[in-house]
Amino acid sequence: MPAALAGGGWPQPKGHGYFKLSQWWVISDQHYTDTGLKDPNITSGIFNTSLYAEYGLTNKLTGVVYFPFFSRALINNVRSATTQELITPGDAINSLGDTDISLKYGIFAKNQLSVSLTGTLGVPLGIQGGIANNLQTGDGEWNQMLQVDAGISFPIGKINAYANAYGAFNNRTNGFSDEVRYGIEAGAPFLKDKLYVIMRLYGITSLKNGTTAGMVNSTSIFANNSEHLTFSPELNYFVNKNWGLSANAAIALRGRIIFSAPAYSAGVFFRLTPNS
Repeated sequence: MPAALAGGGWPQPKGHGYFKLSQWWVISDQHYTDTGLKDPNITSGIFNTSLYAEYGLTNKLTGVVYFPFFSRALINNVRSATTQELITPGDAINSLGDTDISLKYGIFAKNQLSVSLTGTLGVPLGIQGGIANNLQTGDGEWNQMLQVDAGISFPIGKINAYANAYGAFNNRTNGFSDEVRYGIEAGAPFLKDKLYVIMRLYGITSLKNGTTAGMVNSTSIFANNSEHLTFSPELNYFVNKNWGLSANAAIALRGRIIFSAPAYSAGVFFRLTPNS
């Protein structure tokens, strides 16, 4: 791969790292129901300001942290369509967001193929609140996920492209259903390796084995039994050898019990290499 970027089947080499400060958000006035149809809702949204970090502890073992240090969930005012009179006031909550702590281990690497195994612990730092107690910055449950990635790099003419596929099982607690997660992506550099273009397709399937419905609010990204298949293009531009800018959009092609609106992110990243 992309030694230039993070993620996939490639662990970071010892002493190397990738760090990104980013803003992610989604705002929606409609959602997917539990039958996969779309219904309108009061305009709602969530904003996460986060730090993502990968650091090579050894050549095979990488530590990974995703930490939303500021998360804001909100719902807009409801006004009369004819008089604009305020019917229901909006609401918002602010807190830390649910955090992921992971270890990635490289289990196979030969030629251009690399396979890794990642264990992730989800830490419920987010909250549920608001006037009607219907806003969330987290799901309130500890989860454990095991993920296998397989990545391969290959030339296309003079371009060194890559592709990656993954599958994961997410064990959830507190009455939430377990999940199967999956995805594929491909990327390639352009403009003398300054611009990386990445295309992703990924999804979540609920096993619907929870003991309770949990949070069934379709206007929350933390609802139980939520499912989706999402297409996500991303651009990463290197300003210099180590620093760069990233932008991403995620569009749900289908879903159940989840927002029906694109999510966006923008950030700045730093690639740590020896002597940098």
